[in-house]
Order: sequence, then structure tokens, then C-alpha cells
Amino acid sequence: MTVVLRSSPPSPFGRKVKIAAAVLGLTDRLQVVMADTNDPSDSLRSQNPLGKIPVLVMDDGSVLYDSRVILEWLDWEAGGGRILPAEHDARFAALRLQALADGLMDAAILAVYEKRFRAEGERSAAWVAHQTGKIERALAHLEATAPALDAPLTVGPIALACALGYLDLRFEGRWRAAHPRLVAFLDAFAARVPAFAATQIAP
Repeated sequence: MTVVLRSSPPSPFGRKVKIAAAVLGLTDRLQVVMADTNDPSDSLRSQNPLGKIPVLVMDDGSVLYDSRVILEWLDWEAGGGRILPAEHDARFAALRLQALADGLMDAAILAVYEKRFRAEGERSAAWVAHQTGKIERALAHLEATAPALDAPLTVGPIALACALGYLDLRFEGRWRAAHPRLVAFLDAFAARVPAFAATQIAP
């Protein structure tokens, strides 16, 4: 069964789905269809009432969202226990890392949107600082607890790689100078997972 992935190239959450599918050997099952979250006429809003991406549309018209749920589905389709470990401690470690990486992406996106969608005189420096604080605390924690370079390719490292990739895309990679362990992690991840480079877009 081929399913439709509604996403857009810059989305780190959509990228997470594409990379997970590649890790699981399911890329050929995904038909990627562009979605415009800002277009009220895009069918995305009927597929996901929140109007957010990514969305997975099944051949019977049913849908799945968000990225965490879609990764669950991909893992299930691949036989289970692949990117979502079956063993208790490994599973919840992977889910915890995914949650932190997803939160980092959320904060980064909100900081970008504040500047993109508000006129200069309407922007809140306090709001941007609030999101920046989340990013900085997450990076500090992740630098201290960075996954091993050969860590299993679970939802945790996949999400973390996408979060760091988004910081490269939207924040000129400024995170790199103070986080050498995360740089090493991302370099190792990119070497192990060709889909990381394949899903990369230019700033």
C-alpha cells in the first residue's frame, strides 16, 4: 500500500518522517505531496484540522498526524521494534530524546514565525527570548547527553538529527561552535543515513 505524505521540504517534522521511512526501507511506500500550511484552500486543513504537517493519507482516505504518530505507523508497518524499541528502558529513552528534539524544533519554528509573520514593530523580543531559552537549554542538555555515534537508529536520534538540521537551515548553524559533541553526532548520523543529505535543502 502506497500512502501520501503531505509535507514541505523545509519542515523538520516532515523530514523526520522521510528519514524514518528510509531507515526502515519504506521510502517507496511514500508519495510525497507538497502542502501549503498558509493556504486556506489547501486540502491539508480538511486532512488535519490543525492545518499542520506532516500528515499521512491512507488509500482509504483516513489520515494520521503528527510526526510521532506517523513514525509509530512506519515502525508497525516495518514489523515493529525497529525505530521504536520493544525493550522498556530503550523504548522510553528513545521516546524521551524524541520529545526533547521535537520540543527544540517547536521552539525554533516559533522563533522563526515571530519574525516571518509579524511586522517588525509588532514582534515580541520577550517571546523570541523565551523560545531561544528553550533552544539553548535543550542544546546544553543534549550536548551533555549526546547519543553514542553508533547508537541504534531509533526515533530519538532521527528526531535529534532533524532538529539540528533545522538549526543549520534557519539559524546559520550558530549552535555548532559551543556543541562539539552534537556536531560529531550529526556528522556520524549523516554518514550512516544517506537520507539525511537527500532531504537537506539550501538555506
